[in-house]
Amino acid sequence: MRQLVSLLFLLLASPFVTAQNLQGPGALPIEINSTGQTTYEHGLATARDNVAIHFGDTDIYSDFAQYDSAKRELLLKGNVRIYRGISLYVGEEATYNLDTKAIQATNMRSGTYPYLVSGAKIDSHSDAEYKITKGTFTTDDREQPDFQLKAHGARIYPDDRVIFRDVTLYIGKVPIFWWPYLYQPLDQDFSYAIAPAYLSSWGPSLLGKITFPIGEKISSTLRLDYRSRRGEAIGFDSDIHYGKDNKSVAKISTYYLQDQNPLLNRTSLPRGFIPTGRYRLSLQDRTKVTEDIDITADITKLSDPFILQDFFPSEFRVDPRPDNNVAATYTQENYALTAYARYQLNPFFEMTERLPEVDLDLKRQPLFHTPIFYEGETSAGELKRNFPNGSTFTDYSAFRFDTFHQLTYPNTYFGWLSVVPRIGFRETFYSQTRNLGPTIFTPSNDPLAPEFPLPNPGFDPTTGTTVPLVLKGDTWRSVFNAGMEASFKVSRSWEQVQNRALGLDGLRHIVQPFVNFSYVDNPSDDALSILQFDRAQPSTKLKPIDFPEFTSIDSIDNWTVARIGVRNRLQTRRDDVTVSWLELDTYFDINIDNPFDRTQFSNVFNELSFTPLPWVTLVVDSQLPLLDKGFTEIDTSLRFQPTANTQITVGHRYLADNPFFVDSSLYTIGGYYRINDNWGVGAYGQYEATTNIVEQQRYEIYRDLTSWVGSIGAIIRNNGGVKEYGVLLTFTLKAFPKFSFDLNFDPAGTNQTSP
Repeated sequence: MRQLVSLLFLLLASPFVTAQNLQGPGALPIEINSTGQTTYEHGLATARDNVAIHFGDTDIYSDFAQYDSAKRELLLKGNVRIYRGISLYVGEEATYNLDTKAIQATNMRSGTYPYLVSGAKIDSHSDAEYKITKGTFTTDDREQPDFQLKAHGARIYPDDRVIFRDVTLYIGKVPIFWWPYLYQPLDQDFSYAIAPAYLSSWGPSLLGKITFPIGEKISSTLRLDYRSRRGEAIGFDSDIHYGKDNKSVAKISTYYLQDQNPLLNRTSLPRGFIPTGRYRLSLQDRTKVTEDIDITADITKLSDPFILQDFFPSEFRVDPRPDNNVAATYTQENYALTAYARYQLNPFFEMTERLPEVDLDLKRQPLFHTPIFYEGETSAGELKRNFPNGSTFTDYSAFRFDTFHQLTYPNTYFGWLSVVPRIGFRETFYSQTRNLGPTIFTPSNDPLAPEFPLPNPGFDPTTGTTVPLVLKGDTWRSVFNAGMEASFKVSRSWEQVQNRALGLDGLRHIVQPFVNFSYVDNPSDDALSILQFDRAQPSTKLKPIDFPEFTSIDSIDNWTVARIGVRNRLQTRRDDVTVSWLELDTYFDINIDNPFDRTQFSNVFNELSFTPLPWVTLVVDSQLPLLDKGFTEIDTSLRFQPTANTQITVGHRYLADNPFFVDSSLYTIGGYYRINDNWGVGAYGQYEATTNIVEQQRYEIYRDLTSWVGSIGAIIRNNGGVKEYGVLLTFTLKAFPKFSFDLNFDPAGTNQTSP
């Protein structure tokens, strides 16, 4: 027969209880039930067999229990289970203090979402910290977990962090990695990824990485890779948060391999000498010194120009020639002062060094509380243009001082016409210029070719030959600029326009014609004599005709250009918010005198963006030679999501008759389908119609495996007639599993995915 012992110690007439019945944890009653023998002697309550204890939000079960009313402490033995809130403790023997919630236990397991922990001995003096001897840690809630961390010693701070000492990572029963010390915040990921792979330039490979925190503010990733045709590789990355409120961030990346086949090349472009010891070291840092002062650093040292292409293709596509610079910026409401240093750390890349340069930017602001606005910028620095090792061009350098000042007078006339006239001047000092000598530069017969050479001042575009560089000394260059912008808007609304299929709830049409006239006079020097540091680059887009938007200081020449256009906006309502349903910008240049375009009229540009529904977007950017000679470019992209689990993107880029770029008709198509919460598939293709080559194919399958995320991908590339094949099978283990799909999967990337 079940015996019930209800020990309501608040009602006991003992001095201890009398002292506790007013406040504190001791004011709560404790109830002990059991089916076996129960006794209460000398302040000790003992219960046996199926013991159940209830105290506040804590429920305790065991085979034997003894309660010391003076110490407010329980001794528990046999099948001990302690439920407190959402936490569970299971073990063979334990002592538990009702007031401090301290636990001393042997062979005990605990579960607090999302982690599970066990240990030969658990000791705590409060519920804020637990010490564990010979413990394990996992988030895989099963009898035989997929992974676990086994540590000689550990300290757990609930809802904060876990600190391990002498810890080994086990995948199943196999030890994978050992740390002497491991710091794991409970709100950060610990992850392990292993990826068997095959790539034509690698051979059969195995890529592995472990991501773990070193401290509360430092997260690190260790990379261990093996490629049968290349050899072993090791890398270590760290993300560090520091400074006040952790607003400063530093990212350090390292990677090294002793390449067994450095000349192996799966592209159609020839390569020169490449060392066997290949590496990359990089630092990206953003330091918040004060609220007004920031220091940034982007530094990358590479062993050779092809290491990113061979082992980090995702990064190579975004930034094939990493920069090396350090800048300190002091920012105030109306100006910013920047000290900037740039260095050619990788001599196989061309770079303009700044050793250093100081720049003062003054934002547009009223002049002496008048309606006239002033803006300007002034810079001074030692500049050096370094060409790659082995280049036929000659390096050159100069000290340059540049100051620009401009006044504008924005006003509205007749209540609807906005007019902004501007006038400005620029003075630039160069300690060295180029001596043109008897060399005669004449424009090419191609009306689109620039009058002066853009990429290299020692290169004659009319003959395609290198001209020796001869310096002639310093000079001051004066530049005068003037111009005017004018625009107005007219609109009309149709409230009766309603069409659910097209996402229309009323319609408003806004038309904004505009004109921008720009005049620049450079009376001091022939533009060809100016050494090119900040220089204009070939592009299919129109160059800015305003200052300071036109940043190619050394390429400034005489010009008179009028840019004319009209903006059309069709707007509607969605969820009580005005949104753009269709936008169309049309514009072109009238080249009265334009050194970058020798035609009378530029191409006519049309920029269309159409979003009839939130899940459909069409963008068409085009330029056509409608008014004069020119080239044709049409870029089209369509993104639509017909269902919540399906996304499709289609694109086409057409380029013809451009003097700087080869003709292209590039088609792209990609798609992703989430089958359910566990499965997803994706595909991407790229076809160049002018060469009839499928340049790239990519296919991916994803599977959620609870504590693991598995994916398999295949890629086929045609690099100018040289084909490359790749397959990657990835298993990623996460301490706190978060399942998501990455459409930028790249089997050739050491990171396995592209950013």
